[in-house]
Formats: sequence, structure tokens, C-alpha cells
Amino acid sequence: MRVNIYYGGRGLIDDPTLFALEKITKVLDELRVTVERYNLYEEKNNITVLPKTLKDADGVILAASVEWFGIGGFLQQFLDACWLYGDKESISHIYMLPVVMATTYGEREVEYQLLRAWEMLGGVPVEGLCAYVDNHVEFETNAEYNLMIEKKTEAFYRAISKKTVAFPNSSMQVKKTVLRSSTPLLTPQESEQLSAYVSNDNYVKKQKEDIEELASLFKGMLGEGGDADGYIRKLKENFYPTDDMKAVFQLDLTDENSSLIIEIDEDKLNCYRGSFDGKGQLKPDVTAKLNSQVFSDILSGARTFQSAFMMGEISAQGNFKILRNFDTIFRFQEK
Repeated sequence: MRVNIYYGGRGLIDDPTLFALEKITKVLDELRVTVERYNLYEEKNNITVLPKTLKDADGVILAASVEWFGIGGFLQQFLDACWLYGDKESISHIYMLPVVMATTYGEREVEYQLLRAWEMLGGVPVEGLCAYVDNHVEFETNAEYNLMIEKKTEAFYRAISKKTVAFPNSSMQVKKTVLRSSTPLLTPQESEQLSAYVSNDNYVKKQKEDIEELASLFKGMLGEGGDADGYIRKLKENFYPTDDMKAVFQLDLTDENSSLIIEIDEDKLNCYRGSFDGKGQLKPDVTAKLNSQVFSDILSGARTFQSAFMMGEISAQGNFKILRNFDTIFRFQEK
């Protein structure tokens, strides 16, 4: 028999969920059960491929730590991956024990959420183990609580070994008639391969770059050089002159293979598409590289020029004091 544990907490030393899992693992070891634990916070870059680890499992334990609200992001991502890429035929034979320890309100709601989620996936849920823990030391040293964890683990072991049959539930009918996975109909092998691609950051990045390159190519074929007039109109509408401010910005829009020149002379603004020709200036004070989507977000007020630069979405060289003034000279408000 094999049981997989998927722990969705943060791995804090005083997390009572970890104590419960250690106790459960000890009992299962005594019953000669092979136990494999996956700490999702350590596997966060590979969560989409974790559903393939369910193949050889007879039972799973979904462990959640409720610190303020709900099951937390990592465990939700794992369940999403099971829905999108998991082998539903394999899951239908797997028994699931929810383990929920809360340091705040909501342990019952989270247990119910995990039970319903596993039912929707087609698996067999069993009655869970959940508790509110105010003091983890008192909880861990309480003999009665330890005994309850042992009994619950033994009941889970018996459910798996005896292949306990569960009553039919309405969730399966809802799944058949209403719920639909957003993934096209794929074989389990194709789903695994797709999940591997999704988890590969280099592959995803390359796909995005290819899409941007194709978009730029088609724009060129259609004779569209981007929304230059729209960019210039937005800049002029949101221009706030500053005394003694003289600057030249060259914005290289990488996906459009063109540049936007912004010349500022106190209350005068001149914007045009093309390479900088040096008229009236020796060179641009700031040269920045960004793609049109980032620039559109800045123009719409969704983000600032400075925040995009700090996030690495804009690379720049030149006078950084002038660069920091961009958000003062141009003030865009999100609508």
C-alpha cells in the first residue's frame, strides 16, 4: 500500500499540521505502508506535474494549515493541476484523508472544501481530521489528541485496505452535466506531457516570445506600425510641464522594432516616431527599452514607468534622475 501526503502549509516550525503529519506517518510506517510526502512550498515550480505522482497511490492526504483564510495558494494550485492534468481514472480509485489544522477560524470550512474538491475529481474522500490549535505545545503533548490522530489514521488505513464503498453523491452528476475542464479532451499521457510543458519556464517564455514575434510580423505585413498616433495623443493629453525641465527620452519598443522620441523643453512637448536625429540635442538623456504592452499599461495608468523599471520590464541607460521624473511629467490615471 502507498500513501502520498501533499502538505500545503509554509513549513513553519510551530505549524500543528506538521506535528499531525509526523504522527500519521509514524502510524502508517508501523502498518507497513509506503509514505511519500510532498511539501508544496518546496515544489512550487513543479506543482503542475505533481498529479502524475498520484498514479501509484492507493491513498492521499491533503494537509492544509489555516492561518487566516482558506486552504492557501499552493494546495489550491495542486488541486487545479489535478483537475486540468490529472488522470481521472486513477484518481477515481484513490482514497483521500483531509488534515486541517487552524490557528484561526475556518477549519471545518476548509475540510469541507477539500472533501468536495476530491469528490469533484472523482476520488473517494473519507472523514477528515481537523482541529483549532491555540497553543501548539499543549496540543502536541495532549495524550488524548495523540490517540485521536492514531485512531483516525487507522480508520483511513482500513478504508483503503478494505476498499470501502462510498454512497453515490450529487457532485458526480453535477460534474457530468455542468462542470467542464477547460483543457481539451486529452489522454492521460497527453495531459502529463502538457503539464510538463506548463511547468517549464523556459518553454513558456520561448512560446511567448514566438507569439510576440509573430504578432509583430503580421503587423508589418498588414502595414501597421503600432499605435504611434495613440501613444503620442496619450502623452500630450497627460503632459504636465515642469519649470526648467529639458529632456529627451528615446523609447525603443522592442516588439515593434521602432522608437518613440519624446522631446521636452519646459512647457513644450514634441513626440514623434523614428530614430533620434540629434536635432537640438547631442543625444537622448534617457534611452529605454520596453515592449508595447508594458508601454500601453503605463499609458493606461495600470502601472508607473518607475515601477516597470524596478520590476525589470524596462531596461534603461542615461540620466536616471531624469528617468525618475517621467512619472511627474506624465501622469496617467487608470480608468
